[in-house]
Amino acid sequence: MHSATKVILGTVGTAVAGAAALVYARWEAQQYTLRHATVAALPAGQAPLSILHLSDLHLVPGQFDKQAWVRSLRDLQPDAVIATGDFMSHEDAVPHVLDTLDPLFDLPGAFVLGSNDYYAPRMINPAKYFAGPSQLEPTRPMLPWADLVGGLVDGGWAHLDNSRTKLSISGRNVDLRGVDDPHISRDRYSDIAGPFDDAADLRLGVTHAPYLRVLDGMAADGADLVLAGHTHGGQLRIPGIGALVTNCDIDRARARGLSSHQALGSRHSAALHVSAGLGTSPFAPYRFACPPEATLLTLVARKPNERPSNS
Repeated sequence: MHSATKVILGTVGTAVAGAAALVYARWEAQQYTLRHATVAALPAGQAPLSILHLSDLHLVPGQFDKQAWVRSLRDLQPDAVIATGDFMSHEDAVPHVLDTLDPLFDLPGAFVLGSNDYYAPRMINPAKYFAGPSQLEPTRPMLPWADLVGGLVDGGWAHLDNSRTKLSISGRNVDLRGVDDPHISRDRYSDIAGPFDDAADLRLGVTHAPYLRVLDGMAADGADLVLAGHTHGGQLRIPGIGALVTNCDIDRARARGLSSHQALGSRHSAALHVSAGLGTSPFAPYRFACPPEATLLTLVARKPNERPSNS
């Protein structure tokens, strides 16, 4: 076989393989998956508590399968819902987001926003993610985020952007605090910093993007658990290697799932759950080895005399 023929066949083979990978990745982006994780975060002797963690829906009009799948999560009968931002990716998405979440509004809930709730998405060269976290272009049009917040609050959920609150969840006293999206420098953790309520049954931190400065503050202040999203789990993962990027300053090993975080100089370690989320940018509707997900977290009691710290 002539060398030129080999080159042509090799090029064709590579193109076919690439096209097949794109088709698969487009299909995987619609394979919604429920994950389960168990966290020892409650005082000794307490019954379990379940939290549905939703993140990164990136909803646009017409995503009926995604909407139906999210609505079906009400059948899990969780004790509460925490949503960690990027609900939408289209200027007309607010009513679709609220309609999707409506079956869950009868549950205690809380939320923060992400950058894509504020600004419309745009095409980005994927290679730029390897240079560090993406940067916000000030020319991107604003989305109706205030309408989104109003609808979620009217649904009964607590808005945690740079604020604190307390909720009663299945008879448990929960001390919550959250920040606006650190990825676009809207976080003001100093406004809400200070020790969590030591008498609370659960001390919960919430952020869209798991930037270290926020995780450090929440962990040092005594959070039992911190919930985040934003990373998409890497979105395109290599089996055996995992995420190639996180689009923030957290390490790639913690791009999705359950881990822990200990602030430098602090003796306290908080459990950390990062959701790979349910959506993608409409300009990059692909996932590989990282299906879209929601997570049902089962919080269980710690062992007697056990605290979530390394002391």
